[in-house]
This record gives sequence, C-alpha cells and structure tokens, in this order.
Amino acid sequence: MPTFSNPVLAGSHPDPSICRVGEDFYLVTSSFAYYPGIPILHSRDLVSWQPLGHVVDRPSQVSLTGLDVSDGLWAATIRHHEGTFYVVVALARGRQGSTTYLFTASDPAGPWSDPVVLEAEGIDPSLFFDDDGRCWFTACRDAAEPEVTGPGELWMRELDLDRLALTGPTHALWYGAMRGAWVEAPHLYKRAGVYHLIGAEGGTERHHAVTAARADAVTGPYSTDPRSPLLTHRHRGAAEPIHNVGHVDLVDTPAGETWAVALGVRPLDGTHTLGREVFLVPVEWTADGPVFAPDTGRVRLSERLPAGAGAAAVAPVGPVRDDFRGTALGPEWSSLRGPVGHLVSTGPGEGGLTIRLSPEPLTGTGTPAFVARRQQHLRMRARARVRFTATPTQEAGLVVFQHAHHATLALTADASGTPHVVLTAYEAGSATRLGAVAVTSDEVVLVVDSDESGYTFHVEDGTRTTLGSVERPFFSTERAGGFVGVHLGLYGIGGTDAGEAHVRWFEYAPAR
Repeated sequence: MPTFSNPVLAGSHPDPSICRVGEDFYLVTSSFAYYPGIPILHSRDLVSWQPLGHVVDRPSQVSLTGLDVSDGLWAATIRHHEGTFYVVVALARGRQGSTTYLFTASDPAGPWSDPVVLEAEGIDPSLFFDDDGRCWFTACRDAAEPEVTGPGELWMRELDLDRLALTGPTHALWYGAMRGAWVEAPHLYKRAGVYHLIGAEGGTERHHAVTAARADAVTGPYSTDPRSPLLTHRHRGAAEPIHNVGHVDLVDTPAGETWAVALGVRPLDGTHTLGREVFLVPVEWTADGPVFAPDTGRVRLSERLPAGAGAAAVAPVGPVRDDFRGTALGPEWSSLRGPVGHLVSTGPGEGGLTIRLSPEPLTGTGTPAFVARRQQHLRMRARARVRFTATPTQEAGLVVFQHAHHATLALTADASGTPHVVLTAYEAGSATRLGAVAVTSDEVVLVVDSDESGYTFHVEDGTRTTLGSVERPFFSTERAGGFVGVHLGLYGIGGTDAGEAHVRWFEYAPAR
C-alpha cells in the first residue's frame, strides 16, 4: 500500500484549518506575531502543499506592533461558501483574545479584504455553513460559572452574511468532556442530520486531546460524546515519536474519504524545537460519530495515501537556495510584526538582499531588521554569504530564533576596526558570548548545523572555523516558552549608526 510521511507540513505550522473547493484543498495555520500573517497553502492530494500567499499582507489590515512573539494571530479557520472564502481569526494580546477579525476573498491567493471586526470574545473562532445556507460562528471563552461548568465554554451566534455581523442570541454550547480542563478549537460538522461539535482539551502540551459533543439542532443542547477523547497521545510513553496531538479540522475528499489535519510535535528526550506541525489522519464516520485513525487509534509517521493521491505526493523537502533575485521575498520568509523596510532585494539583476541596519533589537516588540524561515528538519545546515563592513556598534549575520531565546552569528568589528565574527546566545535578555574569531575579509560564509545534540556555528573565511555550540534544548519550547518553533534568519542591528549588510545567498539543506 502506498504511503506518505507525516508531518505533511514540517516546522512551525500550528492550529491547522482546512476546506475543499472541488478538487482543491486550502489550509491556513497560526502565524502569531510573524508577518505576513495567516499563511495559505494549496494541495490537490492533502499531502503535498504549496504556499499561495497570506491573508494579512498589508500593514493596514492588522497592527501587530507591541505584541510578544507568541501573541498575535491565533488559530484561524478557513471556509468557502457560494464563491467566497472566509477566514476568521482572533488577535491575542497578553495570551488572551482581544479582537476577532473576519476576512473574505474570491481567490484564496488574494487579495484578501480589510478585516471586519466581529462582536466576539475569546479565541479559536470558526464558521459553519448549514444546509439551509445560514452561517454560524463559534468560539471559546471563559465560562461564566467555572466552578459549576468548568473553566471554558464553547459558544455560538449566527453570522449575517449580508452585513458580515453577528446577530441574534448567544448560545452556550458545551463545556467540554474533561471537567477542570479548558475546552477550545471548536469546529462543527453535520452527518445524517446530527451536528458534531469537535473540540480540543487538556492544553497544548502532553495532555492535548480531541473531544466531541453532538446535538440534533445546531444550537443544541449538546451532549458529550462518551467516547471522548477521540484522539490523543497523552496516554502513550516517552518513546512515542509524536506528542501533543490535537486541534483538528476535518475535510471530505472527492473520493468520499474523510481526513483530519491535526497539530502535533516530534520531541526528542522530552523537548521539541521545530514547533507544532501539521499531521494528516484518516477518519471514518460511524453511527456514533467520527473515528480517528480507525486502524491504529494514533497518529503515525507513515500513513496510507488518501485515495487518488499520486506517488509525487511523497516527495520530501529538499535543499533550497535563495539568491534573492526576485522583486520580493518568497512566501517562506517572514519578519516580525510588519514589513521590514530595512530589507531591500536588489531585484532580478545582481541578486542578493540588502539589510539596512535598525536599532530595534530582536528581543523588542517592534519590527527589527530581521527575516527568517521555519526550521523543518532536526538535522539540517543553513548557510549565508554575507558582506558587511562593520563598526564596533554594528552587527549583521545569521540568527537561530526561538521566542525568548536566540543565538546570533554576526559579522562585527572590534575597537580597532578589525572584522570579527562573534557567536552570542541570548536568554531572557541576558547575552553570553560563546566565541569570536578575527576574519581576513568583510565577506564570509556563516554556517549553522543542527542535529540531535544541538546547534554548531561556523564561519568560512578561506578555511572553516568552528566558534561554538548551543545545546538543542536551549531552543526548545519547553525551555524558551511560547507557541512557535525555531526560525532561521538574517538580521542587522546598528544602534544609531546607519549601515547596510549584503546577503548574496542563503541555503537551507536537510542533513542525513
């Protein structure tokens, strides 16, 4: 039986949501404070995904300034109805939902509309289009009587599609299957006249689980599916290769199958660095409701291909090289909180990327001179050829970035003006210099290797010099906190000094 390898989207792609239009599948994930926001990907087979663009690609749509890296745009849902695509998403501040936005587009590749602010509280908004054409908005929020019902509540209001506004009464739907645990990530589905409300409980870590309730009317009352949890790895041992499974969304294929996209992590010795990734799980509908992974009851690294998927779907992600010859950065690149005016692609001629130094630190809440792409393999090598004539107050180079922790491999200069490459680790605002070496040129190749033990940093200046290593758990979510995975990037910091660094190319390659 032909198979594919999970995850189908490696690296930090949390909270997946999916819809199908004809033969085409469209998927969105959380983007937090990274910009552009809410990536959209396309597939014809559910396994191989290609980026289409982003919902939030204009600063006028949403302001992310001042937000922590793990705040921002949380858990969007994508749906399609009568020629229009809809995306709803919560903007989080201080780890709480602050504003709920609705975007629309006729083409998922964009342009997407300016947002409509919905009168909604909480997080994890979703939309359900019923057979009669009515649209229902669901989300999760703090329960009014947590000592009675539990801490979280899934609730509903109707969405007026003409006015794009919530209307009518609010319906409290369900408080979860695990009393004492927060219930979130609501999505509604209808089968044989029965409404199935799928949620997530147990937090986003080891106890994460998929639970469900059902009702005969869309507004309830909902009763807990007694089989809950329907999918979880919380009961599995440390040797299980996939943990933290949950936050699913379901889609039917043209061949009549149902599949779920779910988030999960791939830990090593109890910590993970790549973030929450997208896994594909088969689903069967029974008289009792959905059955996830019916043959095994678990998410697997190797799974059968969906019916109709071709062999090309299993092609792995290979080495990539970016010479920056386009007029804009590719969709794999992100900045923080807004477009980076400090970065200038030289265009289709010479190629390369010019980094205009900024005083904004990587640990701040503004928009630093920084662009990055997700790390997608535990074993990998990233290289960048950087040219920079620095002063002692300037630096530019390569960065491994993970929420509150990062490490920089930077071209700078000592007090005498001699060019140096310096390796520095930053933890909770504290900087530790791990290595430094004088170089003979202001143009060098900066290298970082990653494997099970950690990240090792080198500079190539005629010969290769290793400056030092940082243990892998330093960049893990368990130690650095937050909700994102490691990003590999390019940056420049200059204090009040003006300056520019030039990146001729950037390479990313998985290693054996």
